[in-house]
This record gives sequence, structure tokens and C-alpha cells, in this order.
Amino acid sequence: MNARRKFLQKSLLATAGLSMPTILSAEEFFRNTSRISPNDQINVGLIGCKGMGWSNMNALLKIPEVNCIALADIDSSVLDQRSADVVKARGKKPATYKDYRKMLENKDIDVVVIGTPDHWHCLNLVDSLDAGKHAYVEKPLANSIEECRIMVDATNKYGKIVQVGQWQRSGSQYSEAIDFVKSGQLGNIRLVKCWAYQGWMNPVPVKNNGPVPNGVDYDMWLGPAPKKPFNENRFHFNFRWFWDYAGGLMTDWGVHEIDIALYAMGVKAPKSVMASGGKLAYPDDASETPDTLQTVYEYDGFNMLWEHATGIDGGNYGYTEGIAFIGNNATLVVNRGGWEVISEKDGDKPKLEAVSRVKPQGNAMDNHMTNFIESIKNNTPATLNCGVETGSVAAINAHMGNIAYKTGEKIYWDEQKGLFTNKEANKLIKAQYHNGWKLPKV
Repeated sequence: MNARRKFLQKSLLATAGLSMPTILSAEEFFRNTSRISPNDQINVGLIGCKGMGWSNMNALLKIPEVNCIALADIDSSVLDQRSADVVKARGKKPATYKDYRKMLENKDIDVVVIGTPDHWHCLNLVDSLDAGKHAYVEKPLANSIEECRIMVDATNKYGKIVQVGQWQRSGSQYSEAIDFVKSGQLGNIRLVKCWAYQGWMNPVPVKNNGPVPNGVDYDMWLGPAPKKPFNENRFHFNFRWFWDYAGGLMTDWGVHEIDIALYAMGVKAPKSVMASGGKLAYPDDASETPDTLQTVYEYDGFNMLWEHATGIDGGNYGYTEGIAFIGNNATLVVNRGGWEVISEKDGDKPKLEAVSRVKPQGNAMDNHMTNFIESIKNNTPATLNCGVETGSVAAINAHMGNIAYKTGEKIYWDEQKGLFTNKEANKLIKAQYHNGWKLPKV
């Protein structure tokens, strides 16, 4: 069966031209999938359809055997838009829901994609697994360390395939860079730098609270977050900059870069963390999370530095984002544009032959989705490029950075206990649920 499926997929990929950066048209879809039996088709439901949720669905719709049969969103205008997008792509209208829990009752759904704000990820995933679905969940895995652990436990309990949206794991440049780091050629690596300089980010203007837009179930959007009046600054994309729903650039970009750094270095938990920064670029704007931050993580044998800044593009080595592995012989720099090696010198002689910038091959997001679907079809969670435990490592480390920032202290981690030695820091490990919503129990 697996051999037949692989042959079928390869032939379909070839005829459908899946290297294209667009989804299949309805005509192309039906032409290229006429040979796919119902047993080989994978039906997907999407929770949270506006931003990354739809980007994820877009990538999945490049795979011929994947169907989008259901959409759930608290905003009727988003549901209408994405429903029309699915019809354009596949010629068939998906079922639509305002409450994702109703969608999960649909027995025809095999896979759920979770593209909601961070504070919803834990509930969405545990409910999806409990309903018997495989799942793809956006990064960061959760909005707290406690939720990350619950999501790992739930995945293990239900035995389903869960991929986390840290799609850099499926980029050719990252796998090549990681292999080079692990080869030892860089020499002793004492420092790893990770950064995201976001010059495009302008101040979030202060706005008054206002009425809930027509067609929006705002109470459902808030879910377990504290009850607050509607303000468009906190809605849709900008939720990232408010602690109730997310962790700012530390968890938004940080999980991507920190994930690659920790995997290459073969570590999972720091010995200590300290952070300094604040709202230094836009002190009077409406956002809460720091627009400028430096976080130092101490691991056995090396330190890792995370830094981010809004309104600035002048990042390390001339790149707005990336990871640098700084060794005694050379420094390897990798980001979404490629990887390169910059040699140290012994007098006038390079210690290591430099490597000019190597650009990535293929589309990492598409590769990530193909890896996810293949793992489902073969029932092989071990083949996932970023399973739930992997996603939890990056998310937990990023949350540790925010906890260090909030406490204003250097905090120490006891890996055996899974706790900090600081009582105030340990309080911030916990998730806080409101409005009658309860933290899932596994």
C-alpha cells in the first residue's frame, strides 16, 4: 500500500506541476485527481482562516489528494472570502462554522489545520485530537510553557500525527547548514546569534475601543483570554503584540530561529536566561510586548543570543533575520535567503575555506506540507520534520526569554524538576484561563 501510494503521489506531483507557487485550479485538480480513490483522499478542516491559517491551507491545496471540506472562523466576512477561494480552487464549497467545536463533529474530516491566535492553540489542538483528527498547528506551539506540555502529552495519548508550523525545518538551506555545523569544521562554537530586525514594523497607533464588527463573534475570539472591550488593535494580525494572546517577536519570529539553533547544537534546555529591552522604538504606541529585546541563554559549552528590533533592518552580517554559529575557525550564517561560511584568519591565511552564499532549493512551506501529508499516509510520526515535541522545545525556550524579561532577573532552570529556581518565574509558566474556559486535562 505504501509503495503504491508513493508511486501515485510521484506521478501526480509530476503531472500537476507542484513546484508552482500557486494552488491547483479546479479544472487542473479534477483532471489530475480522477484516478485517486476516496480511500486515498485526505479531507481537511481549517480553524482560523485569515492569515497563516490560509497560507497553510494554500500550501496543502497544491497536493492533489488533499481536499478542503470545512472552514471555521469567528468572522463571517473571512469565512465568506475563504469559502469563495476554495470554490475557485476546487469547484466545491466547503462547510462553514463559527464555532470550531461544531466543525470537529464532522466525521469526514481527517486533518485539522490550526491557524488561530496563540492563546487558542492548546484548546484547538487537544479538542481536535480528542475528535480523532490529525493536526497541523501554527507556531508558536502555545502561549505558555504549561500549554506546550499539555499538547505534547495529548499528542502522545491520542497517537495522532501533529506537525508544527516551523517550516524552516523543511528548507534545504537549513538542513545543509545544520549538517555543516555538526561536521565540526567551524571549530569550537562558543556563541550562537539569532535575530529578527523588522524594519517594516511601524508603531501601532493608539485607538479607542469600539463596537464589535458585524459578523464577528468576539466572545469566541477572546475564548480563554481576559475579557476586554473590542479594540481593532488587538484583532487579527496585531494580536501578536499583546500578552493576553501572544508573546511578541520573541515567540513569533524567535521560535523559527531558535529552533534551528538548538537543533544544530544538540540541546533542548538552557541553564540560565536573562533579558533586557522594552518599548524603546515606539514607547507611546498601543502595543505591549517589547519592540527591542536582547536575551542571553546559557547552555553547556556555549551561549545563545536572541535579539529583535522593530523599525530597523540593519541586522547582523547585513541580514534582517538569521542564525550565526560563531566558531573558532569560521562563522556560518543561515537565513531564509541561504547560507554561507565566513572564515577566521591565522595571520593572512584563512583557517577554513569560505563558502559563498548557497541559495535554497524548492519551497520550504510546500516541502513542510508534503512531509506532513506523507507522514499521515504512512502513519509514521517519526518522519515529521517538526513534530509536536520539536515545536515545544523552541516554544518553551522562547517563552523562557519572555519570562526573563518580565521578571527583570537572571533566572536559572532546573531541568530535572522542569522548573525555575525563581518563584516569580515559575508563576509565569502557568496558563491563565478566563470566561469559563478550562485548561485541557490529559
